[in-house]
Amino acid sequence: MKRFAYFCGHEQWHPEQLVRHAVAAEQAGFDMVVVSEHFHPWVDDASASGFAYSTLGAVAQATQRIEIVTGVTTPLWRYHPALVAQAAATIDRLSAGRFSLGVGTGENINEGPLGYPFPPYAERSARMSEALEIMRRLLDGEKLTYPGSFYTTDRAKLYSPPVSRVPILLAAGGPKTAGLAGRQADGIIVSVKDPADALERVITPARESARAAGRARPILLTSRWAILAEDDDQAWEALYSWRGLRAPGRLQAVDPKTLRERADQLPREDILGRYARASDAEGIVDLYRPLLGDIDADIITIQMAAVDQEALIDLLGQEVLPALREHTE
Repeated sequence: MKRFAYFCGHEQWHPEQLVRHAVAAEQAGFDMVVVSEHFHPWVDDASASGFAYSTLGAVAQATQRIEIVTGVTTPLWRYHPALVAQAAATIDRLSAGRFSLGVGTGENINEGPLGYPFPPYAERSARMSEALEIMRRLLDGEKLTYPGSFYTTDRAKLYSPPVSRVPILLAAGGPKTAGLAGRQADGIIVSVKDPADALERVITPARESARAAGRARPILLTSRWAILAEDDDQAWEALYSWRGLRAPGRLQAVDPKTLRERADQLPREDILGRYARASDAEGIVDLYRPLLGDIDADIITIQMAAVDQEALIDLLGQEVLPALREHTE
C-alpha cells in the first residue's frame, strides 16, 4: 500500500507551528509526517531552527495515528549514533510504535557552527556505515561493545527500548550512498527532480545492492520540492525561507547569512526555476504522480511551500490526496 507524507520543515517554521501542521496533516488524511532536523536554517532573515527531537516528542503526543519520520538527522558529529538510537527509541515509545529513523551524511551548516569538521564524502560514508551498525544493533536490543574506527561503545544498551522495530532509512543522492543503503539500511530516502535520473543514479543501485546482499527490497521514501503559487511574486514569497537551499556551496556553508547573500545575488528566476511549481490541486497531482507510477515509491512525501501553509494542508487533504490515491488502486 502506498503511503503519503507531509513535510514539516524546521528551517522555516517554529516548533509550535510544526506541531499544529502535523496535527492538521493527520486530520487531512496523511499517513506520515517527515520532519527535518537542522541546527542552522538556509537563510538568516526569514527562518527558524527548533530542536527537532523536542518537536518530535510533541508531535508524538499531539497525534494519534500518523507515522513520524526524521527527514533527516545526521548521526555522525553533533550526535553520537548511540544517542540517536536512544532518541529514536524514545520517540517510538511516545508515539506507540509510529516512528521511523531517517538519516543522512549531512551538511556543514549543521556541524560547522559547533566546531565539528565536515570531511570529504569518503570519511562521511565510512562514518555512516559504522553509525548504521551501531544504531541497528542497539535498537534491536543488544548490549553493545563496539570498537570502531570512528565510534566506540562500552556495554551500551537502550534501557527504554522501542516498542516496535524502528526502520532506518538512509538519504542518498548518488549510487555510492544508495549502495550503502541497500546493504545496511531498511530503506532509502530520495529527493526527486527527474524521475529517470533518480531511478538510474539512486533507486536502482540501492535495490541491486540489497539484492546482492541477500536483503529485502529497501523501502523507498521519495520527496519532491514544489511551490504552490499563482505567479512569480507569490512563489518568491512562499519560497523566501528556502531560497538559500539552492545557493552555490550549500554543503560546505556554515552561516545561513552566506547562503542568503549568495541566493540574493542570483536572478530570482534562477532560484525559482530550481523548484517544481503548481497553481492548483490538479497541478500538484501532476507533479507527484510520477513518484507513484514511474518510480513505484512506497512513500510519497509532499514537500511544498505556500504563502498560506494551513490552507495548503487543507487543499492537499481535500483534493490532492484523494486524487493521488486513485492512481494507486
